[in-house]
Amino acid sequence: MRTPPDAGTRLPGHKAGDTLPWPHALLALAVVAVWGTNFVVIRWALDALPPLTMAALRFALAFAPAALWIRRPRVPWRQLAAYGLLIGVGQFALLYLALRSAIAPGLASLVVQTQVFFTIALAVAFEGERVQRYQLVALALAAAGLVLLVLHSQAAGGTPLGVAMVLGAALAWAAGNLVSRRAGRVDMLGYMVWSSIFAVPPLALLALAFEGPAAVWQGIGAAGPGTWLAVLWQAFGNTLFGYAAWAWLLARHPAATITPWALGVPVFGMGSSALLLAEPMPAYKLGASALVIAGLALNLLWPRWRAALRARLTP
Repeated sequence: MRTPPDAGTRLPGHKAGDTLPWPHALLALAVVAVWGTNFVVIRWALDALPPLTMAALRFALAFAPAALWIRRPRVPWRQLAAYGLLIGVGQFALLYLALRSAIAPGLASLVVQTQVFFTIALAVAFEGERVQRYQLVALALAAAGLVLLVLHSQAAGGTPLGVAMVLGAALAWAAGNLVSRRAGRVDMLGYMVWSSIFAVPPLALLALAFEGPAAVWQGIGAAGPGTWLAVLWQAFGNTLFGYAAWAWLLARHPAATITPWALGVPVFGMGSSALLLAEPMPAYKLGASALVIAGLALNLLWPRWRAALRARLTP
């Protein structure tokens, strides 16, 4: 079995299944909180801006003016281009289009976490990574929660097309995770800034082609301070902080250790959507969330429990 390309960049002693150091765990939790609440922010901004236009503005602002003082990391241009296209066009074009009218924010925050399973599957297939048995059990619990919610997708505020689009966004996110891992230990903030520029031209062209110049300019003209604050949050909070920190963690830990943290995104997403958008939270949604949280808890805590048990049993 071949060695993953980034094996030399991980922290000393870290293997598949290792727990995160607490500073890294807190960073992962902060990213999860930003990403989860961001679904509500997106929904607000889409009331004024067409989805593809908003995506183009988001990544344009993530690139400029930050590129004036943040250097391009020493990675090939083709890698920056691949990441920018996967995250900017593949993930967020599909996600914004779905959130416009085809799926509720809370439901989207849960469905998009299928990226966890896509990421681990791609890492196993293309990087020879191994998954621990307890992680498979944890992922099975979380998958059961996702399946339960998808089965109730229409009642939960989604459509089959919306779910399919968010699944496509999740696959693009997973592929982007693997691309960013190949960069190793580089300045991930610079990585996000300089990869963002590759998302802007295709998003702008798609906006002009499918939304039309009139809708683009009308949306920009109608955007008020709240909408622009939401777009800035997309660019700086979600993109530059969130994805830079996530890629930094993926460069130092196995995918099976980092990606299950993203299963906490629906907790923040559904909670903020229920609180701020009055999205219903029936019993099946709560049950699905409980399964996802159980899977995340097992993945995070099982190594600590096992180590503590062994310490007690060892004379």
